[in-house]
Formats: sequence, structure tokens, C-alpha cells
Amino acid sequence: MPKSAPTEPPHPTPDDVTQHLGYLIKRTQSALRGAMDKVLRAHGLTVPQYATLELLALHPGMSNADLARATFVTRQSGNVVLRGLQEAGLITRPATADHGRARPTHLTEEGHRRLTEVQSAVYAIERRMLDAIPPHRLPALLADLNHLATALEQ
Repeated sequence: MPKSAPTEPPHPTPDDVTQHLGYLIKRTQSALRGAMDKVLRAHGLTVPQYATLELLALHPGMSNADLARATFVTRQSGNVVLRGLQEAGLITRPATADHGRARPTHLTEEGHRRLTEVQSAVYAIERRMLDAIPPHRLPALLADLNHLATALEQ
């Protein structure tokens, strides 16, 4: 059986997988998640719960399906997140839908208070990331990350 030639990676670091783009993105995501888990745990929240609170503060009335997509979890996991937030008194949603199946979700007063309480800790993590790069490079980095996500979502 003939041996096939090894596939060359599409960038200049073929011998070190730890320098590949995908590896570095995953390393960054893992470090971000770990840092967020740590500060959120102290406030009794998970990353998906925090993300849900942030989104509902910006877009009150989002449905479970919309929240699940926006927080990168399945609809089933999104339901678990919403149930936990509702049991904690941080969100409200009607028992039944007015039309269709979507049940709009809103932050309670306690939900707004808890979000405000934890935001500074989460934003401090983002500040640590931003402090690691020159400010003039941030717009290009954000644009590049958006381009990468779009390329994979197509």
C-alpha cells in the first residue's frame, strides 16, 4: 500500500501543534472559561447563567431558543439554565406562551441586582485580556475573530 504524503498545515508552524490557530483559540477560550468559572462560582452563577442575564438585560423578552443559541448551549441545556435562574428568583417567564411555543423571559429586580454585582468581576477578566495587547490592535483583532467565526459558520 503506497504511503501518502503528510498534509501540510496552512500556516508557517507545521512542527508545533501548540502554535496552530485552532489550538491557540481553544487555549484562550479555556483560560477565559476557567477565569469566569472561578469568579462566577463566588456569586452562585455559571457561565451560561451569567451570559443569559447579560443578554436579557440587553434584550428583554428573549425566548429559550434565542437564549440557547446566543449562549452556545443546546435548547435542552438552555431550559435547565432558565429553570435554575427562575428558581433563584433572577428571571420570570410565563407558565404558558401567548402564541406559539416561545415564552418571553425577563430579569427580575433581583436578577438585575445580581448581574450588576457580578459584572465588575467578569469585566475585570476581559480587562486582563485587553491589557495584554496594544490598544491600537484591538479593532483588527475583533474584526479578525468575527471573520474567523463567519468563515466557519458558512
